[in-house]
Amino acid sequence: MNDIILLKLGELVLKGLNRHNFEEQLMQNARRRLQHCGGKFKVYTKQSITYVEPTEDSCDVDAAFEAMKKIFGAVGVCRSRACEKDKDAMLAAVREFLAPQLAAAKTFKVECKRSDKTFPLNSIQLAQYLGGELDEAYPHLTADMHHPDLTVYVEVRDDAAFVHGDVEPGAGGLPVGMGGRAVSLLSGGIDSPVASWMMAKRGLSLEMVHFFSYPYTSEEAKQKVLDLAGLLTPWTGRLVVHVVPFTAIQEELRRSCPEEYFTILMRRFMMRIAAQVANRVGAEALITGESLGQVASQTMEAMHCTGAVTDLPIFRPVVGMDKEEIVRISRKINTFETSILPYEDCCTVFTPKHPKLKPTLKQCEEAEAGLDVEGMVTAAVEGIERVRIGWGEA
Repeated sequence: MNDIILLKLGELVLKGLNRHNFEEQLMQNARRRLQHCGGKFKVYTKQSITYVEPTEDSCDVDAAFEAMKKIFGAVGVCRSRACEKDKDAMLAAVREFLAPQLAAAKTFKVECKRSDKTFPLNSIQLAQYLGGELDEAYPHLTADMHHPDLTVYVEVRDDAAFVHGDVEPGAGGLPVGMGGRAVSLLSGGIDSPVASWMMAKRGLSLEMVHFFSYPYTSEEAKQKVLDLAGLLTPWTGRLVVHVVPFTAIQEELRRSCPEEYFTILMRRFMMRIAAQVANRVGAEALITGESLGQVASQTMEAMHCTGAVTDLPIFRPVVGMDKEEIVRISRKINTFETSILPYEDCCTVFTPKHPKLKPTLKQCEEAEAGLDVEGMVTAAVEGIERVRIGWGEA
């Protein structure tokens, strides 16, 4: 039998009557990602395991394995060798499939799981048999039940037995698409890609909104944001970035509003526009990368004022995290190096010298009272450029 990739399911197994919906979404997401891995793969779920089985020689199993490590919903991923449900066939599969690991290790143990209760040996008996045979076949190996260099896993399931080594961590979370749809405000910084990734991990499908202030921000700055979206797609699937022309709004705020309120009023317009995009695409929430106290527009009072312009829930997954924690995740998801490229961001345009740190809602409403808010928002929304980002376009 061929090598096969096993996806170990996480919190999906705790679901009730709707569990099959989560499993179906996971398999659907996996099939889409596998389209980039050559050949045809068979994807199916049995007994709390999702199987990714190559059916053609042209299948790139290495690429498939890397792609499956980024599928939300699986807590563990491993390459496995399927074999007949016979103890000697299992031993042969272990010796062949795990030959490099067996040669390199000094200590080992065998763990067996018997889901097929018709198999004549129970889990302990099978582990004892395989462990004894391996101990004799490899004199350099010593059994260690507590801290082995190598753990040999054998799972006896309904269709076959599966042999594998250590399981690599999966992405965890819930399959993208199970939590609904949200609009994420994507800047060129470190925080917003992390916030987007965190909410995709909870099963949200994402639409991205970016505010572009040409000529104050460059085409290179815009491309940087599109590159960040591309770096997220191995985790989120395809994305659409709604690029909002924001220059006219910022210039009008500079002309007509008190300087100390500029940043908070700018953020209020961003929320209004993002809410309009959400209505257009059927999204039911907004996502931001705000972290409490990080900058002037992210005080508790300021966030209250920016959120007051929409009835949509606003998710701020990094709100309680410090910069070091956010950077750690950005490195993990491979967005950090792109985020720190030195291109300007619209949030740094016309930054006030002394921004208002604790604005009230009344003060913000008075500061923008003379503006044609609806007209400004409508003009920006009508000028949106939609950029589709395919899987892995970075």
